[in-house]
Amino acid sequence: MDALERRSVLALASVYLFRMLGLFLIMPIISIAADDLSGANAALIGAAIGVYGLTQALLQIPMGMMSDKIGRKPIILIGLTIFALGSLICANADSMTSLIVGRAIQGAGAIASTLMALLSDVTREQNRTKAMATVGISIGVSFMLSLVMGPWLFSMIGLAGLFYLSLAFSVIGMGLILFAVPNVKQHTFKRDTTPSLQALTQVFANKPLRFMNMSIFILHASLTALFVSIPSLLLTKFDLALADHSWLYLVVMGLAFVGMLPMVIVAEAKGKMKQVVSYAILMLAFGTLLMGFSSSVSLFAITLWLYFVGFNTLEATLPSLVSKVSPVGFRGTAMGIFSTHQFLGAFVGGIGGGWILQNYSSQTLFITVAAIMFVWTFLATRQAPTRHLTSLAFSLQHLDLAQIDKLANDLSDVDGVEDMQIFSDEKTAYLKVDKKLLDKDKLLQLAPTVSV
Repeated sequence: MDALERRSVLALASVYLFRMLGLFLIMPIISIAADDLSGANAALIGAAIGVYGLTQALLQIPMGMMSDKIGRKPIILIGLTIFALGSLICANADSMTSLIVGRAIQGAGAIASTLMALLSDVTREQNRTKAMATVGISIGVSFMLSLVMGPWLFSMIGLAGLFYLSLAFSVIGMGLILFAVPNVKQHTFKRDTTPSLQALTQVFANKPLRFMNMSIFILHASLTALFVSIPSLLLTKFDLALADHSWLYLVVMGLAFVGMLPMVIVAEAKGKMKQVVSYAILMLAFGTLLMGFSSSVSLFAITLWLYFVGFNTLEATLPSLVSKVSPVGFRGTAMGIFSTHQFLGAFVGGIGGGWILQNYSSQTLFITVAAIMFVWTFLATRQAPTRHLTSLAFSLQHLDLAQIDKLANDLSDVDGVEDMQIFSDEKTAYLKVDKKLLDKDKLLQLAPTVSV
């Protein structure tokens, strides 16, 4: 990457980090902090945790597509303004109803797909994968920081202070968008990062993608459902002071990251993606089940570690799998639908987890979630192994239509090119290649700008 690309990617990754921190900071404390609000009960607390996912899911793809018409930065600034408004409502909430409304408005600032489109605009094709990986890391970091910092910050500034902090994060994000990310005077429609209505049918018909969408739905449903119960469980059952929750999460998340690394390496480098995904889901299932029967805080911490090793592994591998199995040229649509399922999972998990806890018990909640995960494990073992294909894209702006047609014919004869689509409207070629079989020299002769 050149200096301008590095600056842009760092700024956009920071916007992601601050925005997700603003959403997640309440997760480790809300079931305790909401007791002071009128009408508080487990069902409504679950709704407050997960309702942002509903508005995110409904608006994610439409706002990304709208950015093609009115521009990336205006949509992002509108989204951050909506998020700030939701944070302000939450900070002044005196009832569960107003807190839920504020959280829903926070989620309505659904700018993830637009940020990815802007990332595409400010980076060259050969650097886009690295840029997306950087953003992915920032999202993971934001979640880990929220678990560790949430209880500590709550003890200092309270629930209202956390939401005012979220508002401040929005303002910082606006500053980064306005002053750190360059203005793009012209951008083409990038199907690898922006959803397309024409691709929806093809993406929904893809059986492996349906499993990935179901998986990310269950993964985030389990997370929000469990965190309706976990904070209060640590406080009441294990008598762990809220100030000490941060230390527990710090140790658990740090060790879970270490435990996740070898699994991701085996999945990607050794081509054992199906096996690793199945084992990760099984770890989630056993970790969740054992949480419900833990008799001490140390045993609970071990089971929580087991859960997060599986969770972090799937968070890292599922997007990679979506990229590998998505129809060539339509990765943006596949990722948009995948993200929509993720947010819907957060909503359903919050609502469902709160309802179970309200009407039954925390142990029933853990057993129910674990049972779903055991079924999920069985379904994972039934999936066909994923071919290890790599997505490539390169610009054809310098070619006329006749040259593009000839290039398409020539590319189809290159060994290792498994699938291809060329879109004349954006003058971009999208390939899926098997690097083990790819004739790199011939490909580079035809497309010198491609990064193989």
